[in-house]
Amino acid sequence: MSFFSSDSPLDVVKHLVLIAIVGILLVLGFFYVYLPMSTHHGETITVPKVTGMNVADLENYLDERNLAYFVDDSSYNPSVRPFTVLVQDPAPGEKVKEGRKIYVQVSMKNPPVIKMPKLIGNSSKAATLILKSYDLVVGQIQLVPDLATGQVLKQLVNGKEIAAGAPITKGATVDLVVGDGQGNQTFAVPNLINMPQDEALLLLSGQGLQKGEVFEQPAEEGQTAGTVVRQRPVAGPDATIRTGQLVDIWVAK
Repeated sequence: MSFFSSDSPLDVVKHLVLIAIVGILLVLGFFYVYLPMSTHHGETITVPKVTGMNVADLENYLDERNLAYFVDDSSYNPSVRPFTVLVQDPAPGEKVKEGRKIYVQVSMKNPPVIKMPKLIGNSSKAATLILKSYDLVVGQIQLVPDLATGQVLKQLVNGKEIAAGAPITKGATVDLVVGDGQGNQTFAVPNLINMPQDEALLLLSGQGLQKGEVFEQPAEEGQTAGTVVRQRPVAGPDATIRTGQLVDIWVAK
């Protein structure tokens, strides 16, 4: 009787066992023989350090190690030579398969061009933060007479005004013209002596001046309580003041 005959239930069982054994051998052979041979399973390469290298030297350097590279990003740094590898992925020392691509970030030769942000109307502090967020450099801050205290009035590059949205290179220096809180109109210092305090303050406001410190002192003979008995700056024929300046007063108790 042949082994492959199926004249009895035992023969059927033999056939099923044989089929199962052959199936198992095929599966084991695929995963433990074919795949390792076709994919070099278990063969790895240690990733070398390429940061600091020039991108032109990468191809030959990595070819010798059965690796490749791909530039997926770039950035500008004036302190780094152009085309220098700044970042790599995977990191040095990691284990990878042959032919793996090393993704690198390279320094640019020229700074990228961006749009100039709008600084006019912002405070000088806010403008400084905006410039830094755009990788621009804060240059000179020039104070000019203007009632807008600490507010940016002009934005300049190389001495010329630059509009918001105009092209500018990253790393460029931007100068700011900022109001000092005082106008450029000059006039005689008003005389507040012997005026009631409320009237004196109303006069200062009407002339574009600001209230400074208000001091109290005991009334002397001939002085009326609640009136201004002293001021700074003092009034006089040649005394002048600018719009927006402070005036201190002393009031009799």
